[in-house]
Amino acid sequence: MPEPPAYGLVCLTVGPEVRFRTVTLSRYRALPPAQREAKLSELYADNIARVRGAAAFCAARGIRLYRLSSSLFPMFDLAGDDTGRAVLDQLAPQMRAAGQAFRDAGIRVLMHPEQFIVLNSDRPEVRAASLRTLGAHAETLDRFGFARSPWNLLLLHGGKGGRGAELAALIPDLPDAVRLRLGLENDERAYGPADLLPVCEAAGVPFVFDAHHHVVREKLPDQEDPSVRAWVLAARATWHPPEWQVVHLSNGLEGPQDRRHSSLIAHLPSAYRDVPWIEVEAKGKEEAVAALMGERPG
Repeated sequence: MPEPPAYGLVCLTVGPEVRFRTVTLSRYRALPPAQREAKLSELYADNIARVRGAAAFCAARGIRLYRLSSSLFPMFDLAGDDTGRAVLDQLAPQMRAAGQAFRDAGIRVLMHPEQFIVLNSDRPEVRAASLRTLGAHAETLDRFGFARSPWNLLLLHGGKGGRGAELAALIPDLPDAVRLRLGLENDERAYGPADLLPVCEAAGVPFVFDAHHHVVREKLPDQEDPSVRAWVLAARATWHPPEWQVVHLSNGLEGPQDRRHSSLIAHLPSAYRDVPWIEVEAKGKEEAVAALMGERPG
């Protein structure tokens, strides 16, 4: 019997234990320039402390996989404004210590930036903004001291539909901080597994399979469809080593075709029986992870 998987907590908790602060762009720009640095300094320092608290939260519960929020440092990637970067320079020791807390606890950390990142857009300004934002996420992982490898995955969807070849062609030229961590995930509209797998194979990046997205896109009866297992195995072949494979797990709120995520996981597909790392995308957050961990054998 395979080892039980490591179930991953995504960003926040339902309870107050893991929460992060933010500031809107309009609020930031309304501040006098002299106050902007102080605002970001206070906010960033607080969020770094909360990241370290997330490590303690996961360690105390035996959670070995954590998705780091992509919104920890608002304004960090703001074009023409280096205030956020200067603040993070000042907070470098705190960031390294927070990252070390995860490593000391043996917790794997991933990141999944927002879907507005479209590297293969046909609009140059969108490509440039996407690369800037993705680079800021990679720099965040660097500053925490996380490895430049898929162990600390930086995950994207395929972007603009019908432009898989363009995506595969641009990946080799991405900065190392991005390229060496990059993985791709199928979605419900533009990129099904059959569209995305060739991109991953051509570019040499791992494929993160999401069975819920697949079922919704292909209008399958449920996650026990035989194609789910086939895609788990096909995705595994893109992971080096295969023991690092990550998949996403969620259930539809009102049935397999519902795009909305349920609070808890009522159905764990049998196709995931030997997947080592499973990110749990459920509204119940830590409650869903705890329920799954309570059901595993041994």
